[in-house]
Amino acid sequence: MFAKRQGVIVWFQHMKNIKQIRRYGHLIYVSKDLHYAVLYVHQDEIEEKIEKIDRLPYVSKVDVSYKPFIRTEFDNAKVDKAKEYDYKMGI
Repeated sequence: MFAKRQGVIVWFQHMKNIKQIRRYGHLIYVSKDLHYAVLYVHQDEIEEKIEKIDRLPYVSKVDVSYKPFIRTEFDNAKVDKAKEYDYKMGI
């Protein structure tokens, strides 16, 4: 079905290195001002890719996104009483 992917944030020194970074994953976003790129990499290959990217001379730092491991179902969320009253009034 769908491959499980995880985001990797690569901090680099110069914009001319984007072409080399692109080959390590699916390039999603590049910030020209802050010099970072967001890649998506398959979760089963992520450790090898991070090691390879981190060894590159033009890479300052590599961060991993923890979004796949964060629970997104919320239980017992408090209902705002003011909003609940407005909905009952028909506003």
